[in-house]
Amino acid sequence: MAKLRSRSFWSHLSDAILFFAAAFLALVLVWSFWSYFTPTPNFLPTFTHPSSNSKNNPVESGFGVNLKSDPKDPTFYDDPEMSYSIEKPVKDWDGKRKEWLKHHPSFAAGARERIVLVTGSQPKPCKNPVGDHLLLRLFKNKVDYCRIHGCDVFYNNLLLHPKMKSFWAKFPIVKAAMLAHPEAEWIWWVDSDALFTDMEFKLPLERYKNHNLVVNGWPELIYNKRSWTSLNAGVFLVRNCQWSMDLISTWSNMGPISEDYEKWGQIQRSMFKDKLFPESDDQSALIYLLYKEKEKYYDHIYLEKEFYFQGYWVDLIGVYDNTTERYLQMERKVARLRRRHAEKMSEQYAAFREEFLKETGKWKRPFITHFTGCEPCSGNHNQKYDGETCWEGMVKALNFADNQILRNYGFLHSDLLDSSTVTEVPFDYPNPADG
Repeated sequence: MAKLRSRSFWSHLSDAILFFAAAFLALVLVWSFWSYFTPTPNFLPTFTHPSSNSKNNPVESGFGVNLKSDPKDPTFYDDPEMSYSIEKPVKDWDGKRKEWLKHHPSFAAGARERIVLVTGSQPKPCKNPVGDHLLLRLFKNKVDYCRIHGCDVFYNNLLLHPKMKSFWAKFPIVKAAMLAHPEAEWIWWVDSDALFTDMEFKLPLERYKNHNLVVNGWPELIYNKRSWTSLNAGVFLVRNCQWSMDLISTWSNMGPISEDYEKWGQIQRSMFKDKLFPESDDQSALIYLLYKEKEKYYDHIYLEKEFYFQGYWVDLIGVYDNTTERYLQMERKVARLRRRHAEKMSEQYAAFREEFLKETGKWKRPFITHFTGCEPCSGNHNQKYDGETCWEGMVKALNFADNQILRNYGFLHSDLLDSSTVTEVPFDYPNPADG
């Protein structure tokens, strides 16, 4: 009998062990499935760098930078002597910018190529009936370009200094943008009446690595002809550095904030015989600095003439139709060029297209078309142009550029002079059978 009781005891014990083992296994399985679908809390201790916030992972922003943390470490923003005003110079900007980046390390990667595009218009409604509509579309064009190429954009419609009007209004804005964006290496001023007409083209920043200012210009016209049109200051790329701060201060002091404003106008008029108006202007001021202080400025300024950093609209509006046809011919031959793709992949396809662009010759898309003299807002266009020619030219250029964007969304303007025309684009566009 004792043996029977003994066997019964061990039998029950074995059953209990099997039961608990099965229960434990079931618990593990349930916990595994639960943890797969539920984030696991981290009970490990964390160590945070003083200039970072452990709650805000830099990747969370979606841009690879930490947009949620501004450490308490003092920077130039805490200096009461600093000023955004164009009349108060900034000193040791390179050091101040470097210190800010040290406290915001997530911005360091890619800083050398970071661009902020700055543009703007007047604070009041346009006098020209179609002016506000044209300015809206001109701004949309810049936003489209910046979205594709990852530039930030700032649009200003206020005079940041009451005396700095017209072509001088850009300088307070550019200086303020430099201070507002220490993370950006370049500030890119683009006049409101200039638009991108090659939405794929990306600035060759490597070409400008040893320069601090990029403008469209021709040295022979500056030094041999002393021409007022030897460069165009309506579009320029300026490095966010102390040299540029000093240049902007010197440049601006030939404008209305200077007590010698009228005198500067007389000096410019006597030097540039083709200058048509008496007051000092920003373009003549820059040419004057290049001419008079060549040793100080020339090596730091890149006069871009290899592509349309900004192109005169009169020379360009006639090429859009032929340019479109040449690009279509190119795509008919190369299936990869006409392949539909996500808009975010545009730069990749632009790079692939480069090897085929030599076939287009002079019909390559102009990068920027500048409607100099058209004055879309005031309507006070240069008298040698007909007003309708200006407005029609803008509409054609805008639709030409817009087609490059719309195609990513499956549509096109079928008529460049009629903005309301919309045609759906087939996925295999253009069809090789079309020609």
